Amino acid sequence: MPVFDLFQSPLLLMLLPVVAFLYASVGHGGASGYLALMSLFAFPISLMKPTALVLNILVSGISFYFYYREKKFEWPLFWPFAITSIPCSFLGGLLTVEAQVYKIILGSVLMVAVLRLLGFLGKSPGQIKPVHLPSALLIGALIGFISGLIGIGGGIILSPVLLLLGWAQMKQTAAVSALFILVNSLSGLLGLISKGDVLPATSWMVALVVAFGGILGGYYGSRKFNTVTLRYVLALVLGIAVFKLYTV
Repeated sequence: MPVFDLFQSPLLLMLLPVVAFLYASVGHGGASGYLALMSLFAFPISLMKPTALVLNILVSGISFYFYYREKKFEWPLFWPFAITSIPCSFLGGLLTVEAQVYKIILGSVLMVAVLRLLGFLGKSPGQIKPVHLPSALLIGALIGFISGLIGIGGGIILSPVLLLLGWAQMKQTAAVSALFILVNSLSGLLGLISKGDVLPATSWMVALVVAFGGILGGYYGSRKFNTVTLRYVLALVLGIAVFKLYTV
């Protein structure tokens, strides 16, 4: 499917800002959602990865701004993961995997996203524990590499880890995840560009559409906002995408 087909899919263009809104409300960039939608519309991997990363950079940056403004960001919670994830994301972006392997990895990450959206992975812990530095460095490296490999920012993986291990509350997790996604997406995109991949011109234009959803999601999510019903709908969409990835 040629790149200009992004504008020949009005349903996709309507769904992308909805995904951005939902993900930005919890401090995410939405790459797993964009990839799921593009896979449902049978877009090629060569288009999916760079487009998802560009949209991810935009929406995660918007989300981080709103959470930072609400004083939810904590630097000591961010840097142990970012210091290893950034170079590993670049390395992941340099690699090209076979389509079938890519589908398996993406499907696994989307399953994590579904479980996260349904509330099975991570709730605000009652007591916050200090971050275990060696574990954080290793986790950051693994998430960064996977992120660069498939074209996501890694926040959908980092968020449940922070909550399950009791290292952060929900709002702090969202703020840290937003910046984590931003830096990893930039690093992964640089990896793609450095190996000669060309960014589709439409990904920048579609970014304008997605920005609207990201601004609304970041604004409401950084305050008191409940998107339970909408998250269930998004979980259903991701679940359908996982089914398609594993059966086609």
